[in-house]
Amino acid sequence: QVQLAESGGGLVQAGGSLRLSCAASGRTFSTYRMGWARQAPGKARELIATIMWSNGNTYYTNSVKGRFTISRDNAKNTVHLQMNSLKPEDTAVYICNLQSAGDGYDYWGQGTQVTVSS
Repeated sequence: QVQLAESGGGLVQAGGSLRLSCAASGRTFSTYRMGWARQAPGKARELIATIMWSNGNTYYTNSVKGRFTISRDNAKNTVHLQMNSLKPEDTAVYICNLQSAGDGYDYWGQGTQVTVSS
């Protein structure tokens, strides 16, 4: 089992920045990748950024490219999401994800609210 604990959400004005963190504990030795998804009210969950645990390769969905940066700290089993130039449409619950190697099982955190005011 893996447990994920997010932190860093909050309320920010448009154009501002926030930094999210997610600490993984438990059976983290077989991590394939970690990432962040978000879910806005009435919308489907969307995976927005991922980072490969072995080599640090990253993926970003188009809507956050150039504004968000994902990074990892392997020693602390932690992933961060630096969010700059935030827009009201970034308002959502941000949810940490860990995908296991081998079986590809996805673990999800509880989520942290990010609200961007115009």
